Amino acid sequence: MPLRSTRVPAYAAAVLAFGSAAVSLYWTLGGTVLLDTVGGTFEDLARERSPESIVLGVLVVLVKVAAGLLALAFVQPWGTRVGRRLLLVTAGVGSAVLVVYGGVLVLVGGLVLAELITPSAPVDEHALRWHVLVWDLWFLVWGMAFRARGLAVPPQRQVSVGRGSYPRARRPSVCPEAGWLSDFG
Repeated sequence: MPLRSTRVPAYAAAVLAFGSAAVSLYWTLGGTVLLDTVGGTFEDLARERSPESIVLGVLVVLVKVAAGLLALAFVQPWGTRVGRRLLLVTAGVGSAVLVVYGGVLVLVGGLVLAELITPSAPVDEHALRWHVLVWDLWFLVWGMAFRARGLAVPPQRQVSVGRGSYPRARRPSVCPEAGWLSDFG
C-alpha cells in the first residue's frame, strides 16, 4: 500500500475531480443553482440547453471523471496495470493545465477585484468573486494535488514469488518527467 503522503494528494485530487464532475453534470442536466456564479460563456451554454451544449457538458464531465480515476490509479492496486510513463505524463500534463489555468485566472481575477487592473469590458463582479474564491481556485488546488511529490510516482508493481507478493527492487533513478530524484525503480 502506498505511503500516507502518497495517498493524501491522490485522494484529494480524486475528490476535487469527482466533485467538479458532479457540479458540471448537475448543470449539464439542467440544474441552475449557483449557475449565476459561473457567468459568461459557460453560464450561457448551460442555460442554452441545445444538443451541442449538452454534448459539450457530457464531454467535460467525462474528462473530469477520467482525471479522478487517473488520481486514484496512483494509489489503487488496479493502477499498477496502467503504464508508469502513461500515468506520469498524463498526470504531469493535467497538473500543468490545471495549475496554469486556475493560477492565471485567480491572479488576474484578484487583480481586477482589487482594482489594480481595469478590464476593457464590463465585469460581472458576483461571478468574478466566485471564480477567484471558488471555481478557479478549485482548479489550482486540484492541479497542485495532482503535482504533489507523492502523487508523481505510481504504486509499485508487485512480483509474485512463491506464496507471497514482494515489491520489485528499488534503485535510485532520475525521473525526467518529474525532474526529481526518485527512489522508486
